[in-house]
This record gives sequence, structure tokens and C-alpha cells, in this order.
Amino acid sequence: MEVAAVARRARTENFPVASFLFPRRLRPHLRAVYGFARLVDILGDEVEGDRLAALEELEDEVEACYSGAPSWPVLQALQPTIREFALPREPFLRLIEGNRIDQRVSDYETWDDVREYCRHSADPVGRLVLGLLRLDRDPELVAASDNVCTGLQLVNFLQDVPRDLALGRIYLPAEDRRRFGVTELDRPSAELLELLRYEAARARGLLAAGRLLQERIGGRVGRAVGLFARGGLAALEALETAEWDVFTQRPRPSRTRLALAALAR
Repeated sequence: MEVAAVARRARTENFPVASFLFPRRLRPHLRAVYGFARLVDILGDEVEGDRLAALEELEDEVEACYSGAPSWPVLQALQPTIREFALPREPFLRLIEGNRIDQRVSDYETWDDVREYCRHSADPVGRLVLGLLRLDRDPELVAASDNVCTGLQLVNFLQDVPRDLALGRIYLPAEDRRRFGVTELDRPSAELLELLRYEAARARGLLAAGRLLQERIGGRVGRAVGLFARGGLAALEALETAEWDVFTQRPRPSRTRLALAALAR
């Protein structure tokens, strides 16, 4: 898949992928990391045929970034970033493993199970961003980043209940569905509304770690990193404004709302 085709997916995110608050020199590297993360999701969710084979081929391309010359355009764009910032293989491989999990797991019993999935599917992206900032060896920042990334993933789960169901996947924990008496996820109900609100509160708690990231990093870059969490919070506001209607639309923050979030301190 071409780099431009993958990059166009950035417009659907709840946050700016490479905010103007980041130094200009860093923005191409942020887009390169984003392009890889989006490509992994495309192969795991949309590609026709054997998705596990496609993910295996992607893993070979990651290895080529470290020991040779990748042939896929997205990986060719990523290789200079890996080299300049000495990014480790592990976060890239964990993202691939997250999509392998999607091929064999369709439902999760507990929040701890979902959180473990997010350690593969979401948290590595934040660690790569910290790697670009050369801050990925700070345990407190890494832990806060993991919370924000898991929170953003949870927001996506709330926005995408019908889409995920169509893919044969349920990311809202079964224990929570039982707690609120939710038996159907393909139509609105009072029970589902309460479940979505409950999971949204959990997401807000995780996204609160964005404040620590912003304050510890400081300056414009701290604000840029904090904007990831503020974008997630803005998406929750959009869900509330839409009265949690995820069936006739995909509520997400407008560009104006994201611009205002970028200006906030």
C-alpha cells in the first residue's frame, strides 16, 4: 500500500497525528510511525485473503528495516526514522502481534483481558513517540503514555461498536456487559447507554495521564504530546453530544474542536 493512501487515514483520528506544536523536523518521523501503525490495522482488518500471512510478511519487512532494505513503501519511509532515533524492534512487533490476536480472539471476558490486548495494539505507539523524543527510558513517562494510549483505544472501541461487531469482534468486556444487562450490541438500548457511559468514565481516568506527560515534558512539545489525550477527551464530548448514538454516525471531534484543544494549555 502506498504511503499517501495510508496517511489519508490520519484525517479520521481523534487527534492530530503530527501537530504543528511538534518541531517541524519531527513531523515526518511522526507520520512515518503513524503510517506503520495504520498499515498494521489495515492488514489485520481489511486485507482480502490470508491476513496472518500478510502480517507475517509485514514482520519480515520490519526485520528488513534493521538488517537490509524493505520493499514496501510504508516501511521504506519508516527505515530512516528507525535509524535516526535507534527505535527498537519490539514496539513494531507488538503492534503486529496485536493484530494477530484479532485474528484469533473475538471477545474478552474482563477489563484486564482488554487491557492486555491494548498493551499490544495501542501502547507501543506511545512508546515509539517517546522514542522520537528520546524519552522512552523514563519509567514514569512510559507508564503515563501507556495509560493514554489504552484510553485512546477504549474511546475508539466506544465509537466503533457497530464496526467492530461487523468484524466479528467485541471489545467491551463481557463482565461489564453482564453488569449492565447488555445482551445486544447491534441496536441502541438503555442498558447499552449505561455501559458506554461506564466505559467512557474508565477512558477519562486513563486519559488523565496526559496532564502528567504534558507537564513533565514541558513547552510546546509537552503540549503536543498532551494533545493526544485532549483529542480523546474531545471525542468523549462528541459522543456525549450525540447522546451516545454510535449506530447512525461515528461521533468524533470536529477539526475546530481539535484546533481549540491544541491552543489550550
